[in-house]
Parts: sequence; C-alpha cells; structure tokens
Amino acid sequence: MIVKIKKIKISKIIKLLNIKISLDKNFFIKNISNIDQAVNGDITLCTSSKYLEFLKKTKASACLIDKKFFKYVPKSCLPLITTNPQIDFIKISNLFYSEKTIDNISKYFFKKSELKKNFKNISFGENFICEKNVKIGKNVNIGHNVIIKENCIIKDNVNIGSNVILSNSIIHKNVNICDGCIIGKKGFGFKFFKGKLLRIPHIGKVIIKEGAEIGSNCNIDRGSISDTIVGKYTFLDNQIQIAHNVKIGDYCILASQVGISGSTIVGNFVTIGGQTGISGHLKIGNNVKIGGKSGVVKNIDDNKTVMGYPATDFRMFIKKNFAK
Repeated sequence: MIVKIKKIKISKIIKLLNIKISLDKNFFIKNISNIDQAVNGDITLCTSSKYLEFLKKTKASACLIDKKFFKYVPKSCLPLITTNPQIDFIKISNLFYSEKTIDNISKYFFKKSELKKNFKNISFGENFICEKNVKIGKNVNIGHNVIIKENCIIKDNVNIGSNVILSNSIIHKNVNICDGCIIGKKGFGFKFFKGKLLRIPHIGKVIIKEGAEIGSNCNIDRGSISDTIVGKYTFLDNQIQIAHNVKIGDYCILASQVGISGSTIVGNFVTIGGQTGISGHLKIGNNVKIGGKSGVVKNIDDNKTVMGYPATDFRMFIKKNFAK
C-alpha cells in the first residue's frame, strides 16, 4: 500500500553501518521486512533466540544479527554482524522510508463536488475530507467530520461514525467503526541511541476484516514493518489501544480500555476483560479467557482462563486471593 521508490546497494548499507565484511557480489536491497515474511531482495534482522526458527528458513538476501546467531543464517542470506541490530535496522529503514516517521498532511483531497462525482454509492455527513488515492465501495455510510487519508481501501457495506480518522488501512465489508476512532496512524516506535532519538518508520497497514466492530474512541496503530490486523467478527469495546504489528484473530471480544502492546499475536475466540494490559511480542492462544484488570506478561496456551497481575491460572488466582 505504501509505495517504496528506491533500491540500495548492499555496499552502501554496509558502509553506513561501518560493518567490516568482504563482498562476493554487490547486490541491491529492494526493501526491509520482518524475518518471517522476507523474500529475496529484502533485508531483515534477528534480535532474539525466539526467532531462530524463522532465521533458519529466511529468504532474505541479508540479515542483521548478533554474532551468536551467525551459525543459523542460511547460505543464501548475507549475515551482517553488528553490536546493535535493532538500531542499525532503524537506520536502514530510514534510508527507504524516512518520510514515514511523521504523518504529514496531504494537499491532495477531493472537493465536495468531486466527492459526489467519484463516490456515487456512498452517503456522507458534513466536513468529510477524503484524500486522493482512496477506494470506497458501495453502500458505505460516513458520519460528520471524518478524514480518510490516502492509501485507504474501504469495501462494501461499511459504516463509519463521526469524528473518525482513517489512514493506511484496508477495511473489509460489513465493518462498523464507531465515533471518534483513529485508525492507521504511526505507532509508538522509537529508540534513544547516543543521545539522539531515532524514529522507526511505520510502513505497514491496518487490516480490519469482515464483520468486525470497532467501538468509540479506539486507537489502532498501523504496523511498523508488518500489518496490524483485527480478525473477522471481532468486537472491540470503547477506548481500546491496539499497538503496531498486533494481530487479533477471529471472533474475539475485547472489553473497554484493553491495551495490547506491539507485535503480540492473539488467537481466535479470545475474550479479554476490561482494563487488561498485554505486553508486547507475546502469543495468546485460541479460546483463551482473560479476566478484567489483568496484566499479561507471558504467553498463554490454548483454552486457558487467567486473571490477575501477573496473569495466572484463574483457579489459582481465586484460591490465593479469596481463600479463607
């Protein structure tokens, strides 16, 4: 959805990062990618042992790694050993996508007369602003004071409430987005390094699948590299924060004020009670139930019911806190 406009020789990247390595071939890097999604021509990174299985199978042309992961890199991938792979990956990301560290205002949007001409099968309220390069399907209802920014695709039978901002998003059919939501803005991604703030470009999208409902005043950040996803017929209550790269499965229910940190994966048929916080880079299994006001700091297996902080087995929580 966000179009990259250049490719960069690997020698330039190596020089930027001050990595000492001899090259057999000075090939081009065409894009950055997550390690599990990388293809030939991409550069990726591996920062943790929990991603080693992906590293062993990666199709990336180059990978930033700590030296302890060297033996796991496939022969088809150039290992770039660095003391700080994450910081160096941010530097490379900014070579490709420096404009995506800030969400700028576009000057290219439809005038009111152009809206009616370009979108004949939708209804919209007052002060609707729609930037160009947006696709909107049939039978879409849009409220007052709505902004739809470039790179959005909205499919048939979608309802969008008032005071909503959409950007970098694909909204599938029969989705309901309630008032006050902000969907597809850049996520909370940055690192302090040697006294400087390095912002992480957010080049992913938000994908909201068929039949989902997003409650009032929810915020869903677009992905930094991969996409943020809300599954089919998943319902989000009001005032929920979904961070970048989070993937929520189908038929889930999230109560008010839930917060999910970046890159966490939530399975199908998951129920999460109000004011629960979930740490980043976790995996929540299918059919999991999480009690309200819980703090989840580790993975949860399928079919578990947990509660408390740190979240633990529900029966153990009751026994510990309510035993006479």
